[in-house]
Amino acid sequence: MKATGVVRRIDDLGRVVIPKEIRKTLRIKEGDPLEIFTDKEGEVILKKYSPIGELSEFASGYAETLAKTTGHIACITDKDTIIAVSGGSKKEYLEQNISEELEKIMEDKQNYTSKENNNLAIPIIQNDNKEKRFNAQVVYPIIADGDTIGTVILLSKDRETKMSEVEQKVAQSAANFLGSQMEI
Repeated sequence: MKATGVVRRIDDLGRVVIPKEIRKTLRIKEGDPLEIFTDKEGEVILKKYSPIGELSEFASGYAETLAKTTGHIACITDKDTIIAVSGGSKKEYLEQNISEELEKIMEDKQNYTSKENNNLAIPIIQNDNKEKRFNAQVVYPIIADGDTIGTVILLSKDRETKMSEVEQKVAQSAANFLGSQMEI
């Protein structure tokens, strides 16, 4: 655990304010759920809660099926990181923070398809340095109980690949299925 040097008092309602700098660094926004842990030494640990993270093993299997079915790299994210990858380098993607562009797609609850191998492919991970790494991609938000909890992404580095309606429907079906699993 890393000490921040910040000390806060608990108010009369039992609330503690998490400093803005820490919220920004950890990408915690108003309304984000936090999981609370305690240990025997009296430490209280707050951790961002990822509902889809509970399905990470299931998501890994689903990503593998998507990659085999489509022949593309398949990624499944929660709101902050990539939680499952298949068909591509796990080391390159798994547990990497998502890009601001991908975060915006989630906030807007919009699907995204890059058009005909042009320069509209968006960065997926935070440290992509804005370089164009993919020639085609499809992104669908995973929505559960009206909230976006992650995305399903299909990627291709092949210069000849153009994502068609088939890939869009596959990603949409996967996102809808994962969203419905979280509502059960």
